Amino acid sequence: MRFSVFLRRVVMCVLGAALAGPVPGAAWAERVASLNLCTDQLALMLADHKDIIGVSTLARDCTESALCAQAQDVPVLQSTAETVLAARPDVVLAGRFTARLAVRAAKEVGAKVLTLPPASSLADIPDQIMQVANAVGHPERGRQLVAAFQARLAELATTRQMSDPIAVVYEANGFVVHAHSLPDDVLAHAGLRNFATTAGTPPLGGRVPLEVLLAYHPDLLVRDPSGPGQSLAQAMLSNPVMLAMFAPPHVVDVPARLWLCGLPQTLDAVATLRHARDGVVADAARHVAENMQTRRTPLAQLPAKETQP
Repeated sequence: MRFSVFLRRVVMCVLGAALAGPVPGAAWAERVASLNLCTDQLALMLADHKDIIGVSTLARDCTESALCAQAQDVPVLQSTAETVLAARPDVVLAGRFTARLAVRAAKEVGAKVLTLPPASSLADIPDQIMQVANAVGHPERGRQLVAAFQARLAELATTRQMSDPIAVVYEANGFVVHAHSLPDDVLAHAGLRNFATTAGTPPLGGRVPLEVLLAYHPDLLVRDPSGPGQSLAQAMLSNPVMLAMFAPPHVVDVPARLWLCGLPQTLDAVATLRHARDGVVADAARHVAENMQTRRTPLAQLPAKETQP
């Protein structure tokens, strides 16, 4: 009850500005506001930039956003009810779990609101592209982007096999990615098995101590070295022992911004991991060939048998 009263007061404070509408005789265009990093980036690809009245603060952060350069000329909008209503959006794009008060306030004044859940697989991306494209009034752009995405995915993807190399996505403080997540699905399409879901590994609970990682020694270490700062949690990714155990081609860097959100750019992560996977497979084949060559020592190279005097 108190929440509803507060929300109504917020709406009434800015209602005059929010409902002012366009100037008579002026050309009408949808005013698009985005309150979530993932919808920010979809809006930047699908809406006219002149129609975007605001994106979240993370849109310009190049450690988080794959489209940070494109966001530099777009206003930043704080995700508060007062700020959003004062901006008078026609369309509000948001994540399902963020800026809930601002989203409710936008609905109160009749804005068209689209909330998207986090993408959990590559299959979610075309649907989310089209939802945003329809919301901002550019469905044809959405169809073109989906067609390009699906064509590239068909070129890159492979199906996961039991014999695929095992990869671990190792993040700050030892966190690993879990099953039914977008990074897990990216690994699968790149022809890699996820260490965190592989039979025989211990219960992980989202975090793997460095000692456990070294003991199990998966085939490929996937790191995100792009995080800011020099924290102890981030320093784990450059531990000298770990780097010695995972020397090239058994280590690859993939910026987290490529799979924090479901975007066409997520396929860059698939491509990077597919290349790394091929390097691991080639290295394993080379070691097998070297071992077989060692075992096939020609008789001429054997030491001569000593004769007794």
